[in-house]
Parts: sequence; structure tokens; C-alpha cells
Amino acid sequence: MTPDRVIGPMTRSKRFLAILSAGLMLTASAAATTALAQSAKEKRASAPATSTTSAGTGDVVAKAGDQDLTRDEVRAIVDALPPADRAALVRDPALFSQTLRVILANRLVLNEALSKKWHEQPNIAAQLQRVRDNAIVEAYLQSISGVPEGYPSEAEVQRAYDANKSALVMPRQFQLAQIFVALPEAADKDTDEKAKKKLADIQAKLKSGTDFAAVAKADSDERASGEQGGEIGWVADSQIRPEIKSQVLALTKGGVSAPIQVPGGWHIVKLLDSKDAGTAPFATVKEGLAQRLRAQRIEANRRAYLAKLLEQSPPTINELALSSVIGQAKN
Repeated sequence: MTPDRVIGPMTRSKRFLAILSAGLMLTASAAATTALAQSAKEKRASAPATSTTSAGTGDVVAKAGDQDLTRDEVRAIVDALPPADRAALVRDPALFSQTLRVILANRLVLNEALSKKWHEQPNIAAQLQRVRDNAIVEAYLQSISGVPEGYPSEAEVQRAYDANKSALVMPRQFQLAQIFVALPEAADKDTDEKAKKKLADIQAKLKSGTDFAAVAKADSDERASGEQGGEIGWVADSQIRPEIKSQVLALTKGGVSAPIQVPGGWHIVKLLDSKDAGTAPFATVKEGLAQRLRAQRIEANRRAYLAKLLEQSPPTINELALSSVIGQAKN
């Protein structure tokens, strides 16, 4: 993982929002289904629709009040995520816990709303019906727009690669390691002096020939990379903070920078290796190209189906009535 401090704001908060969105989509879908299927008092009296009860407490991963998140539900949330977000959750238990807390909070809100028959209000019921209808339409379109299991073939992917080489240029990349010394922006004098002393001690160790990885493991305040001997992997030059990038560009392989101060502390960066810009090898983009070709074919199938459907049942629009509706909406 490349620490956010080095590559600048990729943002843990953005990743949290993406992950949370997947969880809330599952919650919202369950809420719509629950509210639509519920037959008011009878079902609530006999079996509360919002209570998530597992066969045993061992299946419960998180709980708030009478709301449980089971292993299967958490797996469903994780499986719905893109691979990068899924990996981020696995690496960051705090992010995982935060996501589950917000999902549980939303379930508590849902429980209260249903207990007050909020979903039975005409406008809310209409919204839920639209959610259900849209979900059915989307699921059906996905079912009829699919592509054969073997599509695209190796030759089709290769043709796509050859035709799009100009768009498959990889920027220059750097394999970096770092030692980070934290200094909060609002630090008091004592904290500032301690950080500067720690930085000086680290510099002295490096100048005496102590292994960079050993110093990073022992002294770096960025523990995720510190535990890896400071290594943060390959980073594209466009992802590196400008003040750090200028130092990295001046390094030769194996070189170590002077301390670089940024908001939040200092970085000492080591250049482990670099790769010049160039066309991405076929092997590295093959899977991504195949997924894109599949997505394009699915979209084409969907459009063709909808066009045929509309051809069979051409829509007619009452422009006068529509104008009246638009006029009312403006008022």
C-alpha cells in the first residue's frame, strides 16, 4: 500500500465512502424489500422484519441493539466491493469497523422508521415501489444482456491491445521506501523538539551506515510501511506529492534523500528502482482489456434490446400534457 502522505490525498475518506456506499446499498435494498413485503401489524407482531437474528451468536460479527450483522451479510458487503477497496478493508481493520458501525446505525434508523410505519406514507411507498421496479428492470436487463463465457477470445483482446496502444502508456514509476517522522501542524514546543531530535538521530544512523530498512522498521512513525522496511511499492510520478517528487527525481538508484518537510512531518525517501514511461505490456493489461470488452458488449446488447423493444412498441408523447406538467413543476 502506498501511504497517503507520500502520494498525497488518495484518500482514506474516499475509500471509506466507496466501501460504505456498497454496504448502504445492500441495506437500502433490504429496506425496500422489507417494507414492500411487510403486511403492517400482523407481520411485525409475529416476526419483526428488521430484526436480524442468527442461528447462533457465533455467526454475529457486529451488533447494535437488536440489530445484528452476520458473517454472511459482511461477506456480501465485501464481495460487492471493487478489488482495491476489498483489499483496503482487509488491510485496515479500523476502516472495516467504521464501515460496520455506520451500517448498523442505519439499520437502527430503519428499525425506528418501520416501527413508526414511515414506509406506509403514500410518498414513501411510491418511492419504495420505484426502487423495487428499477431493481427488477436492472436485474432483467443484466440477465438478457450477458455475453458468452468465452468472450472475448485471446485474439480479440490482442486486437484491442494493438488498436489502443497509444492509450495504454504507463507513466514513469518509482519503487520507493521511506522513513517518516511525524510532527503535527499544531504541535507545541516540546513535541517539536522531540520530533527534531528523533529526525537528527535517524540521520545520524543512516550516515553511519545503518541499513535503511532496519532504521525504518525501528523508527518510522508510518508503521504500515515501517514494518516492511519502509517499502511502499511502485508509485507513478503523477501520484507523488510535488515536494517529494522533486527530491525523488534527483536520486539515483539506491540513493537516499535529505529530510523533506511536509504538513504533518518529515520524509526521508530511498529510491529502490525506477521504470521509464512506456506502453504497458500485454500481460499486465490483458485482464482489464477483457473486462472492458465484456462491458462494452453487454452495453451494446442492452441498447440493442431496448431499441428492438421500442421499435415493437413505439412510445407516443402527449406534448401538450407534458408542457402542462413541466409548467406545474416550475411553480
